[in-house]
Amino acid sequence: MSPPSLQTAFLALAGRVTADLPSLGRSQAALRRDAHDVLSTVADALAPGPSDQPLHVRLAASWQRPQAADCLRCALVLLADHELNASTFAARVTASAGAALSASVLSGLSTLTGPLHGAAWQSVDALIEATAGVGAEQAIRRTLAQGNSLSAFGHPLYPDGDVRALTLLSHFPLPAKFTELRDAGEAMVGEKVNIDFALAAMASAFDLPREAPIIVFSLARTTGWLAHAMEQIESGQLIRPRARYAGPAPETIASR
Repeated sequence: MSPPSLQTAFLALAGRVTADLPSLGRSQAALRRDAHDVLSTVADALAPGPSDQPLHVRLAASWQRPQAADCLRCALVLLADHELNASTFAARVTASAGAALSASVLSGLSTLTGPLHGAAWQSVDALIEATAGVGAEQAIRRTLAQGNSLSAFGHPLYPDGDVRALTLLSHFPLPAKFTELRDAGEAMVGEKVNIDFALAAMASAFDLPREAPIIVFSLARTTGWLAHAMEQIESGQLIRPRARYAGPAPETIASR
């Protein structure tokens, strides 16, 4: 059995896009069948294992960490949907054009890999490495002095703290370096840790592979993208924003 692989998920989805039927003009029952098949395609890549087992059990088994199963289940539930974030909006735009559901998920997955979205855990890992070398306070000072934000802290939708992080962190003992970073960061920045911090901490606590956070995020969010895509298709509306020219006025250009 191959290990969970984001690359395999990309290749499998890309292989489906040109073969799958467009979503436009098809019934909800047909779309639900498609959604099940697309989710199975992603699950086979990100949580390989027997199809009769829950995804969190398959994922834990593929990493040989059965003790992480319940925590992974919690993470999958917490990350399934989060309104119109960047990847979900991308998935809805694709669906609004009538493209196949596999194309919508491929759009969402591509967007999720950005460092300002689902790949923010890498910045958390870098901060933890710096904490191990020079201590949390100095690591934070260096990051801020370089003009960089701290992706481990704060979320614009949660001024009082990311409730998803709070819930996930209650499922396992926080490793010492993460505790040090959390305590120093919350005091210095004035923001509480977020879900990116929690995913990186979970991976460390259960000794999961380094890319575990993006694997969990992608697997969870696939269900949300599919639900949003089907809702968008049912609306029958093409998402087509307008642009407004904001450059120099024509007469200004002509006078130069």
